[in-house]
Amino acid sequence: MSSSVPHKTSLPQGICAGSVLRIRGILPGSASRFHVNLLCSEDQGADAALHVNPRLDTSEVVFNSKEQGGWGREERGAGMPFQRGQPFEVLLIATDDGFKVVVGDSHYHHFRHRVPLARVRVLEVGGDVLLDSVKVF
Repeated sequence: MSSSVPHKTSLPQGICAGSVLRIRGILPGSASRFHVNLLCSEDQGADAALHVNPRLDTSEVVFNSKEQGGWGREERGAGMPFQRGQPFEVLLIATDDGFKVVVGDSHYHHFRHRVPLARVRVLEVGGDVLLDSVKVF
């Protein structure tokens, strides 16, 4: 029961500190890269409060934001918690000062807010991934 990608979940009320976004899926054996974006609108080229980009082809996970068409400074997580052919669960937990990123049962990265949390309106997942579920709590 996998969702097709790119997948978009509209968040008309936005999110606030305490909101949890859970993405569950599986990475195909041929997976190269996928992304999870928290966007400020449905518009093409929208600002991104958070861009999570696991790159299996280069064994790194890149975090960033985008404002006024320009990407910010990339941050990298420690190690590669995703594996081809394996299921995964990612939690994005909104806090007052950033996003706590949890992969499986482990805290993976903390990305400090660069774009106000109140601007987030869309959760987007795309790339080489088969989605099982996307939920917002």
